Amino acid sequence: MRKTPRLELPSGMDLWRTEELHDAGFNDRNIAALVRSGNLVRLRRGCYIRGSTWKAQKPWVRSRQLIAAHAHGTLTTAAGSFVYSHTSAARLHGLFLWAVDDRVHITAATTASRTSHGAEVVPHTRALGPEEIQTVQGMLCTSLERTVVDCCLMLNYKQSLIVVDHALRLGADALVIQQMCTRLDGRNGVRNLRRTLVNANPKSESPGETLTRELIQRLGIPMPELQVEIVTTEGHHRLDFAWRRKKLALEFDGKVKYFDYAPTDEVIYRERQRVKALTELGWRFIRIKWQDLFREHDFKVRLLRALKD
Repeated sequence: MRKTPRLELPSGMDLWRTEELHDAGFNDRNIAALVRSGNLVRLRRGCYIRGSTWKAQKPWVRSRQLIAAHAHGTLTTAAGSFVYSHTSAARLHGLFLWAVDDRVHITAATTASRTSHGAEVVPHTRALGPEEIQTVQGMLCTSLERTVVDCCLMLNYKQSLIVVDHALRLGADALVIQQMCTRLDGRNGVRNLRRTLVNANPKSESPGETLTRELIQRLGIPMPELQVEIVTTEGHHRLDFAWRRKKLALEFDGKVKYFDYAPTDEVIYRERQRVKALTELGWRFIRIKWQDLFREHDFKVRLLRALKD
């Protein structure tokens, strides 16, 4: 009995529309079999990614991959009249997001049916000016400032603060954002936007640091300085948060995990030398992790006790 030649996924590509797989010799039954075996992963209607590529990607990379899949999947079916917006634009700009779903947000000047885009796509209707649109990673999306405003109108306060902190750190124009905010008077979410703009701080270097600062403020604890540089015998060192007069430092230890950076023996050694040098100058340390941010009573008691010493 003659065996049917085994079809191989085309090399040099990781993302395909259904018609591209058909052109490569795969029929619908072949495609379904590849999905069942894990060699292909269906990202959205009519768009697939190589299974090994998807498996190797980190969660935040997968989130951006879903946007790329939408762009690739709609390449031959959309007229190009929409731009990626809200949290999708935030992902393209590389902004930090926390506890946000992977739905793809698009904005167009005319209203479109949600069902025509698929359940994973959220369409928004708004006429955007040319200054509010730019190309990022080869895809049209809202500008950094427009993205910040849209996210704050949709997300809760903590999520918004993370976005604005990072956007300002990346160079977003605070004056432009404030002008957009003024024009939105009366819109749902504008109070959240105003509150976020008042409390944002570009010195925060991670979502954990932003949430730590928010918690300190909300609990009524004296606000420390951020990113404080101290000169020691081992060189210049920065502290995430510091109360200088008390010589008390608060360090958020979740950054390593968030950035997927595996510390080496050399990194650990340097950190020990840093702490030793600062301790010799009289500095005390409080180290917190993600879970500590959700044990608010314990966090407050621990911090107030240290500040009294």
